[in-house]
Formats: sequence, structure tokens, C-alpha cells
Amino acid sequence: MRILVTDGMDKTALEQLKANGHEVVERFYKPEELGAALRDFDAVVVRSATKVRANHIDEAKGSKLKLIIRGGVGVDNIDVKYAEDAGITVKNTPRASSNSVAELAMGHMFSCARFISVAGHTMRQDQWEKKAYGKGIELGGKTLGIIGFGRIGQSLGRMAKGIGMEVIAQDIFHVPGIEEQIGMKYVELDELLAKSDFISLHTPSLNGVKLICKENIDKMKDGVVFVNTSRGDNVNEYDLLQALNSGKIRAAGLDVYADEPASNKALYNHPSVSCTPHIGAATKEAQQRIGMEIVDIIEGFGK
Repeated sequence: MRILVTDGMDKTALEQLKANGHEVVERFYKPEELGAALRDFDAVVVRSATKVRANHIDEAKGSKLKLIIRGGVGVDNIDVKYAEDAGITVKNTPRASSNSVAELAMGHMFSCARFISVAGHTMRQDQWEKKAYGKGIELGGKTLGIIGFGRIGQSLGRMAKGIGMEVIAQDIFHVPGIEEQIGMKYVELDELLAKSDFISLHTPSLNGVKLICKENIDKMKDGVVFVNTSRGDNVNEYDLLQALNSGKIRAAGLDVYADEPASNKALYNHPSVSCTPHIGAATKEAQQRIGMEIVDIIEGFGK
């Protein structure tokens, strides 16, 4: 196969594809150039930077393109149904990065609870704010509400149980046996919002629906900690900022934003925000697993 890799890929996996006889081209195309370029490839591998939309698929129709692979979990940067209706298979790598994203979410929870981000920042400005940041909270014994209980949510749930947190979750799908396996329970969204001391969001893009908005923030406990490592467009950033300013939300851990690169300076500069630049899956181990899962998909395609 002739394979286009637009957003980078683990080098070991790239070498494996080449060793298996495939031609691999690493190149990023601007949106206006992508559709025509796709005609020259059997498969394309993308991460989050490249978006494969209906117009690109229209340009690639009737060509050799037959496989789109998203190296990661979410496929909202690909018009999946449109591609499949055009006879192009779409795959992702849902297992490979779950643990890495869950660990980052847990890291933001600790950071928010103990002022790790802002305290470190003030020390680098030669300030010793021991008294200001000496009122942290522990995670053990607190209730974590996980919205979206897929692979990442389940991984986070296991970690949280391991440090003594109570775990509740909301999802439109209920995984059989998972409540007994992890020691958690499914609840409705309103109950989760009302009972949780920490809330972590793990849903795909909701097509413009702002799940975290004033209406739902008002249902949360006072002083809740909110973490988002899913999709930035699931959050009304204005409402989140207002809740941080009022203290309704004690702190927020954010890895994703409405615009990326993030443009809401008032939000990511807020002293109660622990922020990272969309690095949830950016670990050496996750990238290796993603790469090898991509190799497996390509080698198994059409068999």
C-alpha cells in the first residue's frame, strides 16, 4: 500500500510498515490541498491536526483511497459516515492511549487539589506562597464523577478507586459487569453533578452541545474540581470562567480548549486553572502502542 502519514507517527511503527513492503510518505497538507493529495494514496493516517471532511472525500472519490486511520480515540476530525458511504473504511486506535489520558486527568486532579501548577509558577517568580497554598484537599475519600465511561473513563475509575475515591459514572451505554469489576455505579447526570467532589469529562465531541454550561454548573457542589481531557467544544468557557471567579468551581484541570492553540487567555491564565496543551496521549508508551495498533490495522485490512 501507499500510505500518507500527515501528523507524525512512532518511528518504530513507521519502519515496520516499510519493512512490510509499504511505501510511506510523511507530509502535512493544508486543508485546501488535502483532498487532491489523498487520491494518490491507498491509506491515510491522521492524528488531531488533520481534518478529513466531506469536501476532501469528494475530491478523493473514485481514486485508490480506501482506508482512513485516526491515531487516537476520537474520530470527530473525520466525517466518518460520509467516508464510509463513499466506500472508504475509517478506523481508530481506541485502546492505545487510554491509560495515558487517564493518568493526565489524574495528574490534573492532584494539581487542582494541591495548587501544584500555580504554586510552582509563583516560586519561579521568587515568591514563597506557603500560606496561600497551604489549604489543599485530599483525593482519598472524595467522590469522583466520570462523564463518559469508555476505555479512558474506566481506566481513570480504576486509578481513583486505587487511592480511595468513590467513583460514580454517567454514560448512555452501560458496560455489563463493569460496576462489580471496578466497584463503581452508574447514575444519571443530575445525580452525578450533585454528588461529585471531582468531575472528569470523557465524552466525544457533542456537535456543539455545551455539556458543561451554567445550567449544569449550577447543579454541581460548591467547590467542585472539574477536569477536561476530552474535547474543548463540550465546555462553555465563559460559564466555566465565571464559575471559577465565583468559587463555585474550586479549580479546573484543562488539556483541551474551544480553540486550539488556546486563545482564551483569561481562562488558561486563571490562577485556579491547571493547564496543558492537548497532551493527553503524548507519552512515549502511548505513541508506541498507537503506532503498532496502526500497523495491525493496515496488515489486517481486507483480510
